[in-house]
Amino acid sequence: MAGGRLDVVLARAHSVLSRNRLKDLILGGAVTINGVIVASPKYLVAEGETITLLAPPPEDPEPQPENIPLDILYEDAFLIVINKPVGMVVHPAPGSTSGTLVNALIYHCGDSLKGIGGVKRPGIVHRLDRDTSGVMVAAKNERAHKHLSEQFADHGRTGPLHRAYTAFVWGHTETARGSVDAPLGRDQHNRLKQAVRRDGREAITHYLTQQRFGGDGWDITRLECQLETGRTHQIRVHMTHIGHPLVGDPVYAPGFATKINRLPAEPAAAIAALGRQALHAAELGFEHPQSGEEMFFEAPLPADLQALVEALEPYDRAYPG
Repeated sequence: MAGGRLDVVLARAHSVLSRNRLKDLILGGAVTINGVIVASPKYLVAEGETITLLAPPPEDPEPQPENIPLDILYEDAFLIVINKPVGMVVHPAPGSTSGTLVNALIYHCGDSLKGIGGVKRPGIVHRLDRDTSGVMVAAKNERAHKHLSEQFADHGRTGPLHRAYTAFVWGHTETARGSVDAPLGRDQHNRLKQAVRRDGREAITHYLTQQRFGGDGWDITRLECQLETGRTHQIRVHMTHIGHPLVGDPVYAPGFATKINRLPAEPAAAIAALGRQALHAAELGFEHPQSGEEMFFEAPLPADLQALVEALEPYDRAYPG
């Protein structure tokens, strides 16, 4: 490596940090050569030199307010209920440090929201996947956060918490209603996915058939799914586990993409336009943390799923369930 630029040499020697990140560290005085700070990425290293990189520990930036419009279903001094759009991440994370629901909530609610439930996730008591639309609630003070968090941790077993999702899946389920009881954990072969595992955490999903559609060589079912637990990607993994992955799911149903070729033009076009799993958080019920009143909210289907319904309706098999 003798004779090479300092930033290039470090990039070859260090497999974690990018060259741009290393360049910033060099400019910031984090690199010494033979004990002397060298702040030039263009410095040409020589044989026998000792290069030391002292990178500072990563810092979790505090989410900043961003003026992002919210579809507010209800709001008072204790909580806010919103209809989350497709594509919005709930809280900042690697790769999604801005444009999140948290950024929007901090702007809308002001400094009073900061720190409630944690620096990175103020007010958040539950989550939806980035590409899952629908109704969510966030807390606006610590008391509300604690009360709502306890309800979600209980999953409605002893309290009024109610969560119902609308899902469109490939195929027709064997029964009109059923339950999937299969523990979930991180996929051992892909850390971005969840999988059914014996050593996973308890996960239970109940489903009810709402509509069945079909034609020559294809079937799609509209389900209502209710959660008895709240695991990451739970509905998506459970439906795949029983052989009925969600329509449009790019992670858990890539092999089902070819099924689109069997569909008539209108449904095929509607599914191709989704670009995401056909899943929507349609209903949310909970006890108000201050008044004790049981509250219930619905979020209508977003435009892309409504377009899918309209494209499928001519092929409704008039299931009586």
